[in-house]
Amino acid sequence: MPHVPGQAAARAADALLRVDGVSIAYHRDRRAAVRDASLSLQRGEIGCLLGPSGCGKSTLMRGIAGFEKPLVGSVTLDGRVLSTPASVVAPEHRGIGMMFQDFALFPHLDVARNVAFGLRHLNAAAQSRRVGELLELVGLSGFERRYPHSLSGGEQQRVALVRAMAPKPVLLLLDEAFSSLDVELRQTLAPEIRDILLSEGMSAMLVTHDQGEAFAFADRVGVMHEGSIHQWDEAYNLYHRPLTRFVADFIGEGEFIDAVVLDSERVATSLGVRRAGNGHAFKRGRRVKLLVRPDDVLHDDDSRLTGEVLYKSFRGSHFLYRVRLPDGQRVLCFADSHHNHALGEHIGLRPNLEHLVMFERDDGEQ
Repeated sequence: MPHVPGQAAARAADALLRVDGVSIAYHRDRRAAVRDASLSLQRGEIGCLLGPSGCGKSTLMRGIAGFEKPLVGSVTLDGRVLSTPASVVAPEHRGIGMMFQDFALFPHLDVARNVAFGLRHLNAAAQSRRVGELLELVGLSGFERRYPHSLSGGEQQRVALVRAMAPKPVLLLLDEAFSSLDVELRQTLAPEIRDILLSEGMSAMLVTHDQGEAFAFADRVGVMHEGSIHQWDEAYNLYHRPLTRFVADFIGEGEFIDAVVLDSERVATSLGVRRAGNGHAFKRGRRVKLLVRPDDVLHDDDSRLTGEVLYKSFRGSHFLYRVRLPDGQRVLCFADSHHNHALGEHIGLRPNLEHLVMFERDDGEQ
């Protein structure tokens, strides 16, 4: 599995949360679910663990929360070591809040008592003030005496959020917290909840399999696959500067085409000779795979380079076309929504590659 040296170390010195080389195995068979995971989260920053089902993201979240002991490595929060192979601080003593996928609201308690559940160390007046300010923050003032069954999904989501926020935890963990909501509500709530957390100055970590949700919610995203964090980075870099083939495949859309290295800056491709602005590490004559995103190839009726339309998807403001180049290779292409071309039609293409993302060819690749 690819290893990315120094990614966490560069930010770790003043990080709120540090995960250093953590591996976690299932107790029943000792099979590693998380391997050598490292990341750092700054104070007031929101992070996300993103990946397909079974990649280890929820297991790593449980390790951060204190429900799983690491085989190796450590978890540190606000300068305090919480987990090592030798000892694990109990979840309730970590200063970490958790918001679960099913919200886990107490059905027999009204909204005010749900939110106040973690405030039993405060007197009644202080509890009431904190509940009131949080409900106002999420637009639920006046809902204090309502019960969970009478709330919509979005309202339940907000109550679960402020209940987790009420004790002012150092870090808030959200495990697939939006997945039970419909797509439209998820798209609305993710940025809203981000703003609420930022207004409280609270750091958070989300687990999700949804890229749109991750990018709308988080400052930094860790893409996981088969137990490893392939890249912990800003969304822009994950899209334009993926460090591994998996990240390149998983994030966004794109196709890989053949390329031959001409020198330290240029490669020859079916889209012409392209130049890497910052150079690359491949030797002259090396055959590589070049990642081409849909926004790297634009529709242009005046271009002499053409491709045959194999597939089209109307997306409102634009079309996404898959086209076959003259040498048989395929790329994706964006076109203005007014350019409605038929399957089999040849359209003009204009390369627009600003980032050359190249990888070694896999064994057996043609």
